[in-house]
Amino acid sequence: MKTPGVLLLILGLLASSSFAIIRIPLRKFTSIRRTMTEVGGSVEDLILKGPITKYSMQSSPKTTEPVSELLKNYLDAQYYGDIGIGTPPQCFTVVFDTGSSNLWVPSIHCKILDIACWVHHKYNSDKSSTYVKNGTSFDIHYGSGSLSGYLSQDTVSVPCKSDQSKARGIKVEKQIFGEATKQPGIVFVAAKFDGILGMGYPHISVNNVLPVFDNLMQQKLVDKNIFSFYLNRDPEGQPGGELMLGDTDSKYYHGELSYLNVTRKAYWQVHMDQLEVGNELTLCKGGCEAIVDTGTSLLVGPVEEVKELQKAIGAVPLIQGEYMIPCEKVSSLPTVYLKLGGKNYELHPDKYILKVSHGGKTICLSGFMGMDIPPPSGPLWILGDVFIGSYYTVFDRDNNRVGFANAVVL
Repeated sequence: MKTPGVLLLILGLLASSSFAIIRIPLRKFTSIRRTMTEVGGSVEDLILKGPITKYSMQSSPKTTEPVSELLKNYLDAQYYGDIGIGTPPQCFTVVFDTGSSNLWVPSIHCKILDIACWVHHKYNSDKSSTYVKNGTSFDIHYGSGSLSGYLSQDTVSVPCKSDQSKARGIKVEKQIFGEATKQPGIVFVAAKFDGILGMGYPHISVNNVLPVFDNLMQQKLVDKNIFSFYLNRDPEGQPGGELMLGDTDSKYYHGELSYLNVTRKAYWQVHMDQLEVGNELTLCKGGCEAIVDTGTSLLVGPVEEVKELQKAIGAVPLIQGEYMIPCEKVSSLPTVYLKLGGKNYELHPDKYILKVSHGGKTICLSGFMGMDIPPPSGPLWILGDVFIGSYYTVFDRDNNRVGFANAVVL
């Protein structure tokens, strides 16, 4: 007969053997838009040369036709983390993007005129013992051309290198991903990230490739099929945040998590009841659809409605789609309320105004941006990092829902 002490020891060992949270530290860098603005470059002409259609569904997820993607989305991305591809792992810095569903990184076989490829890490299949050739071509269309290459299969390590004494990592086997051999224009030269790891639903995956998280789910690598984001909004704060796979961590939020059901399993799309700017202005009247997107830092809405919002907070156009507010007026600006699931989520002015360096001076920019997303996908609002930074966010594939709770300030 086992003593109570022995039973407790066995139970403890069983508990410790269950899957732990996979933690990927996120680092915060200057966005492409800010980098190019600082050196006097323009990205707006590049964007306007072609369709802005990241949020346009394909008629069939199995299509092999080039898929248009929104370059503007990544102009403002700031939070990146590391993954590994291959055996041994080759490390890459990626945007963990809930607004897309494919993984791609630059290839060692990129075109000689692809300047962006020169300044980023490149995947070399010859150095991986787990590489399997696929060879199917893929294209993602941007305003100035297409990001193109071919598909390959290998093991993905998350994070790239795990410290067994502190945190564990996982290896997702037989993952199909894109080797990019051509990147468009000069914009990606300014990017601090190597590639994109999409965390949306399979429906929007280019070439019908199984997304990394879906592959992870099939291989039963986590206890719960959920992932969550904490983003540190302190401009000087490091780490920039953390992505957690398999569970939530209450040290990053206070209060209870409130959940909304996903209304369309493509992006992480939810219903928003309305948006209010103080007591002056109500937008999204009668309700609208919104997607929760870690791939953009701003809060985005239909152009005409966002113009009204910018006017209500006293923002004036600057350049390249940005709006500026005198920094001395920030404290007197109205609170913005997003009503989701019958609950008001507050964004105080210090949360939706971004302080950045411009020409050696600090300026205050509006965290809102106008963009029209055409039917059948749109119109849509996009809740980017301006919102996610204030609210710890949980993406739950087990129950197809998104959860929010007030994020702590570290």
